[in-house]
Amino acid sequence: MREYVDSIAWSGARDHWRPVSRWAVVAWLIFYVWFMIYACSKHGGFLFIDSANLVVHEGGHLLFGWFGRTIGLWGGTILQWLVPLLLAAYFFHERQLPAFIFCLFFFFENWLYTATYMADARALVLPLVTTGDPEFARHDWNTIFSDLGILPYDTAIAAVVRVMGWCGMLASVAWLAARGLGEVLGLRV
Repeated sequence: MREYVDSIAWSGARDHWRPVSRWAVVAWLIFYVWFMIYACSKHGGFLFIDSANLVVHEGGHLLFGWFGRTIGLWGGTILQWLVPLLLAAYFFHERQLPAFIFCLFFFFENWLYTATYMADARALVLPLVTTGDPEFARHDWNTIFSDLGILPYDTAIAAVVRVMGWCGMLASVAWLAARGLGEVLGLRV
């Protein structure tokens, strides 16, 4: 049984990555550097990609809401993080380096979006978006942190999540540079 599960989960992981041209790697690196400069210039504000993140987030509330109030509340962030992570796992299995890095990068970019929402848990200044009656809209992280008894630490937790998101994005780009340019130059990375 274990061999069967390993063959499904890791069969592609033993293969070499599909070839990527040097120019494609360079173009992707330029894109990621540009995006990180753009994200840094927004100082934790709303990024253009966050519109897509918001749609997935709200869909997570609807999807996980079927399983109860608590999981429905967490479901927005769960689905928002799960979608790019599962896509990254798929592209890792398929050994498609640019697609894998893209999904992994935006998995970690979602942490910036989540950190902004977390940091607003006490301030409650961000506009709330809901798929239901706006009169019953709740701030996810205010409710989650209140339920856990850690509301006074909202900005500290958000800062840690933000730093982890930036570290993940930087590591993804560094790995693309090392792996993508290393293979193009004939180096084994």
